[in-house]
Amino acid sequence: MMSIAWGSLFSWQIVANIVDILVVWYVIYKLMMLLRGTKAVQLFRGVIVIIVIKLISWFFDLQMVSWVTDQIINWGFIAIIIIFQPEIRRGLEHLGRGSIFFHNKKQNENEKNMIKALDTAIQYMSKRRIGALMTIQKKTGLEDYIETGISLDADITGALLINIFIPNTPLHDGAVIIRENKIAVAAAYLPLSESNLIPKALGTRHRAAVGISEVTDALTIVVSEETGGVTITKNNELLRDLTREDYLKLLNKEFIVENENRKENKLFAFLVNVFEGGKKK
Repeated sequence: MMSIAWGSLFSWQIVANIVDILVVWYVIYKLMMLLRGTKAVQLFRGVIVIIVIKLISWFFDLQMVSWVTDQIINWGFIAIIIIFQPEIRRGLEHLGRGSIFFHNKKQNENEKNMIKALDTAIQYMSKRRIGALMTIQKKTGLEDYIETGISLDADITGALLINIFIPNTPLHDGAVIIRENKIAVAAAYLPLSESNLIPKALGTRHRAAVGISEVTDALTIVVSEETGGVTITKNNELLRDLTREDYLKLLNKEFIVENENRKENKLFAFLVNVFEGGKKK
């Protein structure tokens, strides 16, 4: 009887440890995805360099270097909180809304409205050959590029997007960046791709769209000023001359969460059930 009880406890301890490791790694993964494309990436590189220096100083018994690195580490946490206060606040807001882990019904409704507004703007601009460049943030942060634009923080509507890109207006040159179902900025600068695979017939907007897709997971929509053609870039992939049916299907697949997050929800539900079941035993 005692051996059965110990065996049950041992089995539960193994399950608990596995759950513990999975949850920690999942949180770390989500945080890394949120920080990609932001200044925090450079911070982490600096932290790695300091850790390497600390290990070297410890190995070779370099007392002065060790003392300096200790001071940097001790005071570094306070500096991180001060310097990266906006990123920390944004991350806590995500956590409070549950958007780091789950994609709820309200978010799906917001993204349906976003797609509808994009469709209205694309149709209008494509028919009149009005050039446009619109980047939608996904998991990778776009803070470094948002800082280059003119802040709007406005709800997405087709009329607003059209007005932004009307030629010879103050905001038409550059990219609109959409974050969390809002127009974060207009007239932002995106990195230009240097790829030789991009057809020479394509201009700066298309190079910028490919450029941002090379360094982030953002999805970017381009309306050609010359032809009115619609192009979408994502994950370093250039999808040209899309029909309305094509780009709507792609946008819905990318932003209206059906299967992927249901799987995530099921995973967490399973882990919670395992945890609670183990407690009851």
